[in-house]
Amino acid sequence: MSTATNEDRGRLMGEMPIGATEPTADTALLPSSTPVQLIDADGRHVHDDRYPLPDGESLLSAYGRLVTGRRINDQANALVRQGRMAVYPSSHGQEACQVAAAVVLDDQDWLFPTYRDTVAVITRGVDPLEVLTLLRGDWHGGYDPYEHRVATQATPLATQLLHAVGVAHAAKLRGESTVVLAMCGDGATSEGDFHEALNFAAVFHVPVVFFIQNNEFAISVPLKHQSVAPSLAHKAIGYGMPGERVDGNDLAALLSVLGIAVDRARDGGGPSLIEAHTYRMQAHTNADDATRYRSADDVERWVPRDPVLRMRTYLTALNLLDGDGERSFSDQADSIAAAIRNGLNLEVEVNPAELFEYVYAEKTSQLREQAEQLREELARDAAGAGEQPGDGTEGDTP
Repeated sequence: MSTATNEDRGRLMGEMPIGATEPTADTALLPSSTPVQLIDADGRHVHDDRYPLPDGESLLSAYGRLVTGRRINDQANALVRQGRMAVYPSSHGQEACQVAAAVVLDDQDWLFPTYRDTVAVITRGVDPLEVLTLLRGDWHGGYDPYEHRVATQATPLATQLLHAVGVAHAAKLRGESTVVLAMCGDGATSEGDFHEALNFAAVFHVPVVFFIQNNEFAISVPLKHQSVAPSLAHKAIGYGMPGERVDGNDLAALLSVLGIAVDRARDGGGPSLIEAHTYRMQAHTNADDATRYRSADDVERWVPRDPVLRMRTYLTALNLLDGDGERSFSDQADSIAAAIRNGLNLEVEVNPAELFEYVYAEKTSQLREQAEQLREELARDAAGAGEQPGDGTEGDTP
């Protein structure tokens, strides 16, 4: 996606020699004083000498994915209310981060998402129904991670970052051109795994981009109660890697900043940390009451910064998007939403024995024991269900 040269990348993101053990603090590692922005909230271009604006065709294509992402969020929330899904962590308002994270990667790259990154996983090419299987509660995870190089969505905070670093390290040892993009939220930066992942990545100089979606809240805990650093991106310099801040509702800026970070990692420049400033417009999940920790006025202030509206305004002003184009994107999004709706309305035949099938490549003795215990209990239940009152079988054990 990026049109920056190698010289640009070195100047923008800072370079650390491979094998360096004692990196010195340098201003090149520090993030921008304000988040990078290429298109403002009113849909107007903001020039930035450091980051090129993606071309119109790329922005138009990414906008179509943005429209689909919003529709997926809306449809999933509706299915939760209808009882067709168990839980859904919405990324409404964060769709620009979701789309950009997937679009900047090449086919050989890996994406490591969180539980909130459903739109990113689908944008990467994974079948929506396979993605939502996990959130419906039917399966551990519905898709093959190797098919599209997307790790299973992780519910525990920050554990996926360590896995991402491991994959990036393996790719480097094999001499591959693979880059790993690891997503997390601001809450994950308070976890020990976050710091271990950054330190390992920096010491071993692996091709990974850490992407923080700072949506202001770790469930109900505001950012000010998690960190007093000038920004989360400032944490990067402590590990000797460059950090950057970007407007998380500006799709163009995200594509440019993340694109440069990915290119830098692929060219041997090592890891980097990108913080996107955005906002969670809806509750943490359907089980959360967001009114207990933030006001409606706080949410309302972010409405004009909506990433879909911003990009639509920009593309329309340049005559890159008209009514027909908007309807085409909307129809595509509706088609995907209908497929999700129809698929999740089908009843799933559950096989309890599958609980034990894919925990380890080879079942442990404990798993085999548990599987046998479940089989016996189900057999007894089935036999009991077939008994008739007064047939003389009460209390018999099969």
